[in-house]
Amino acid sequence: MSSNDIAIKLENVNKVYRLGAKDESDESLLQSFMSMVKSPVKNYRKYRSLYDFSDLDFDNPDVNPDPNILWALRNVSFNVHQGEVVGIIGRNGAGKSTLLKILSKITPPARGRVEIHGRTSSLLEVGTGFHNELTGRENVYLNATILGMRKKEVDRKFDEIVEFSGVEKFLDTPVKRYSSGMRVRLAFSVAAHLEPEILIIDEVLAVGDAAFQEKCLNKMEDVGHQGRTVFFVSHNMPAVTRLCQRVVSLQNGQVVADGPAHEIVAAYMHDGHASAATRSWETLETSPGGDIARLRQVRVKQDNGQTAASFDIRSTVGLEMTFEVIEEGYSMLPHFKLLNDEGVLAFISVDLDPEWRKKKRPKGTYTATAWIPGNLLAEGNFFIHAALTTMQPLSLLQFHEREAVSFQVFDPMEGDSARGDWAKDIRGLIRPLLRWETEFSG
Repeated sequence: MSSNDIAIKLENVNKVYRLGAKDESDESLLQSFMSMVKSPVKNYRKYRSLYDFSDLDFDNPDVNPDPNILWALRNVSFNVHQGEVVGIIGRNGAGKSTLLKILSKITPPARGRVEIHGRTSSLLEVGTGFHNELTGRENVYLNATILGMRKKEVDRKFDEIVEFSGVEKFLDTPVKRYSSGMRVRLAFSVAAHLEPEILIIDEVLAVGDAAFQEKCLNKMEDVGHQGRTVFFVSHNMPAVTRLCQRVVSLQNGQVVADGPAHEIVAAYMHDGHASAATRSWETLETSPGGDIARLRQVRVKQDNGQTAASFDIRSTVGLEMTFEVIEEGYSMLPHFKLLNDEGVLAFISVDLDPEWRKKKRPKGTYTATAWIPGNLLAEGNFFIHAALTTMQPLSLLQFHEREAVSFQVFDPMEGDSARGDWAKDIRGLIRPLLRWETEFSG
């Protein structure tokens, strides 16, 4: 891509806030009177001080840090090309919403440069501008005007907006009588039918029921397919992976990762661990387990034996468990539980290796692997619980390590996976590639 097709360019963007200090209470009536007299000047100086950052060293913010200064964004730089769908992810307080407000020109950066080439519309707070006393019909025109649409555009799209919202029956009823869900549906419907060159979206999927969220997601996917530049912020990682080709990860106001969506989301989901795909315990004493067996390591691996945290939907996934038997004379049942990121149990797999099934095991270290075939799991994030139970002569749980490891499955949408030529979302915990047969009678 050339520099001529850049839609958004950010260079060393900083945003800082000065935290306010608590006023001291007056101890006498005279002090209260003097404070009241001085308050206009005092408040003006206080206001000026809150927005004066001339004393800050933006190039070296960590030198002599001021505890009353909050760095919402720190030296953020990246380019977005026309037609890109970019996801912005990060924990609460990472600076995502602040970045979008700067791009929407709601607030200016304290330092740095922002270039935006194209007509921009922002969907930061669904329902902003709705008036309770006006009807749904009147609020469609009011809200659309606030978001930048002309009356002719609203007239042309009015029927489509109303149909999408599903509130036709209540269109001429004052909005104050709408349920919260109806307000959200109507507000999102208006915003979703904008036709800007650059669309900025902040957490629109955090509201509404599951069916409405799915409808919103499909609409955003259509917008991305139309070649518009989209900035999408969400804590819904499957939605980010599905909609975005590229993801920028923020942490403490700084860009910590920028790259392909499935790679950045996988790293974000597993933040805080040396590797999400592997976990081990150095000593037997610190290992989880009982008096008979203890867990030493769990990892996710490719069919070539390499540890991995992200898999093509068509690839084989290996779940490996290493455990140590410290008291012999028991037959054992190692098993894995696989859950998605919503905590739904996908399946339980138990060790049926005929070499050790129903056989008493001697002391020693064992490594057991369960292989998940390609084109079985749906795309998304999965967490592995590793457990082991003795079977004979007593049934005793030795260890059950919850969320020991995790991994992500992504669908490259190349046409030879189970999705075939279907480009939109496919629901379900699994997505098997089944054999189909068709008979034609002529």
